[in-house]
Amino acid sequence: MAHTDSAPTGRHEMSREERKVLAGTLVGTTIEWYDFFIYAQAAAFVLAPLFFAPLSEENAGLAQVVAWASLGISFLFRPLGAVVAGHLGDKYGRKIVLVLTLVGMGAATMLIGLLPTYATIGVWAPIFLVVLRIMQGFSAGGEWGGAALMSVEHAPRNKRGLFGAYPQIGVPLGMLLATSFMFALTSMMSPEDFQAWGWRVPFISSVLLIVVGYLIRKTVDESPVFKEMQLRKKESSAPLGQLFKHNSRQVTLAALIFAANNAAGYLVIAFFASYGANVLGMPRSQTLVASLIGGVGWLVFTMFGGWISDKIGRVRTFQIGYGIIILWAVPMWFLMDTASLPLFALAIVILTLGLGPSYGPQSALYAEMFPARVRYSGVSIGYALGSIIGGAFAPMIAQLLLNETGMSWTIGAYIAGLALVSFVAVSLVPKNIQGIDLHVQEVHQDYVAEHPEAAEILSAAEAAEKRD
Repeated sequence: MAHTDSAPTGRHEMSREERKVLAGTLVGTTIEWYDFFIYAQAAAFVLAPLFFAPLSEENAGLAQVVAWASLGISFLFRPLGAVVAGHLGDKYGRKIVLVLTLVGMGAATMLIGLLPTYATIGVWAPIFLVVLRIMQGFSAGGEWGGAALMSVEHAPRNKRGLFGAYPQIGVPLGMLLATSFMFALTSMMSPEDFQAWGWRVPFISSVLLIVVGYLIRKTVDESPVFKEMQLRKKESSAPLGQLFKHNSRQVTLAALIFAANNAAGYLVIAFFASYGANVLGMPRSQTLVASLIGGVGWLVFTMFGGWISDKIGRVRTFQIGYGIIILWAVPMWFLMDTASLPLFALAIVILTLGLGPSYGPQSALYAEMFPARVRYSGVSIGYALGSIIGGAFAPMIAQLLLNETGMSWTIGAYIAGLALVSFVAVSLVPKNIQGIDLHVQEVHQDYVAEHPEAAEILSAAEAAEKRD
């Protein structure tokens, strides 16, 4: 695999290995987010009466809040997963961590599909459910950073945004896959059958997707940056300690940059469908169709956001995305409250106009914010903390606002406030980091000067890469 980071900025012919990398990151993130979103869809429709039955019988609204809380609790364990995966990824490589997180997420998802409900095992049902959600969160904490860096570190310098958008579109693709499955099931069976056993099918079937993702991922080469870092033997210097000692500002900015996108994204993923069906009285199938349409928009605009960030800059692309979210977060509820499917779907699609530009360039922006030795840890922990601030409890907060005020637009005010914070945070990122050398040439030169015996090995590797 060539060090495409230093490739010329002209026309680039994508290599076979680059295509494998993009396929591996895209398939893996799609599968893992499918697993995550299946839970979100189930939380929207069935988990409250099945796993929190006594509370559901006494107060259905509060039971739904608790169901959303069970969705959010896994996010609290994402930083731990990010710390562990980031440290292992910086020390042993991106590839092995990607495989481990994929298997961990898949196993937890399948077991949720087999879990007895409250009616069968009582209070142990919600306890086991929370434990498996924690396992999902731990696995997801290490997933995104590895996939993002695999794509960006393999990218030509002038196409990092585009390459980095591939793991990003795994989110809307995973949403489309999960929502399509739910739509098919709810259309083919009665509500009673779906609640009795149909909701389990998407969870159990995820084991087939895990096998496919594993087979694709294990064929992908380790990233060229990490190969170089392995040769330097720099990983032994405790990258996690260095991260918090020297890069705490970047971690904080990374978390704040992601917070609003993650919060608004989780409304698209789960809350809107629940709101349309449970509050507006729309048929469940219609709200799922609106979510599917929104997912398509999110996918298209995310790819566009990654691509355009290579042209106009990543900071500016983020600013445009968050500007749209700030302006649209409140008005969209007045369209939704018409309970008209076309207007409901239109409101979501316009929101994805902002979600795409504030998500597509994220992989490339984060990779350029951190030095190579702590890059995996930095992007993973920043992403995980951002998901706690943003999406972890966004559906729960939205439900609480709705329960307390009865006015849906207050949810929009909450999202607009978060978007303003993220807008300011991304504006503090230096614009001149775009296109920097991810291979940190000065470290390379220092290492070769200190270890002349490595110069021949590195030269031979570079010559072989140029021939590829």
